[in-house]
Amino acid sequence: MAEKSKLWYLENFNLFNGLANDKMMELNRLVTDKEISKNEPIYFADEPSKTIYFLKTGRVKITKYLADGSEKIIAIINPGEIFGEMAYLDEGQRTDYALTVEPSLICAINKNDLASFIVKNPELNLKLTKILGLKLKSFSERIEDLIFKDADQRIASFILRYAEKNGKKVGSQIFVKPFLKHQNIGELTACSRQTVNYFLADLRNKGIIEFDRSRLVINDVNEIKKIIS
Repeated sequence: MAEKSKLWYLENFNLFNGLANDKMMELNRLVTDKEISKNEPIYFADEPSKTIYFLKTGRVKITKYLADGSEKIIAIINPGEIFGEMAYLDEGQRTDYALTVEPSLICAINKNDLASFIVKNPELNLKLTKILGLKLKSFSERIEDLIFKDADQRIASFILRYAEKNGKKVGSQIFVKPFLKHQNIGELTACSRQTVNYFLADLRNKGIIEFDRSRLVINDVNEIKKIIS
């Protein structure tokens, strides 16, 4: 990868945005890049937790496997996001798996190198704390959804949060590209794929959303909020 392109990606992570050029060059020497094909593992459960990752392009899913061998998706990672961050909190071993959903370009940094870099650039500590805090808030909201909301409300709540986080607002609409598979949405909301299919098709028939395999458009955010409340 061209050096300029590599730096451009690093600058577009929220954690590193605004760093001086000399500090970016130092960071650039600490990270490694890797292109990973679709459906390939990035790390496994029970392996030592030594590396933190940043997703440049593509998508990654964080999963756990249950005793019966079934897979449960915990999160979908989109470009610009950090993952494997529990390594920074000195976790001994991984407890989940990270796999690519599509061809992905990933940036990796050793947790000790990142810790040393943050010591020299303490303004990053607050940024990283905020990022980790937002992740914990997201997991807390999902748990509340599972406890207090029915299936339709869970799906509506998920797609609204997903759109607000990953979409682009144009007028009163929110555009999200790419969209997720219904199976993935079902796993993230504890619903069957059929339930997701039916609910999203109903919203589309009512003109509240539009979607296909590559995109989601929310036409009426207020109608989705009514379902959630």
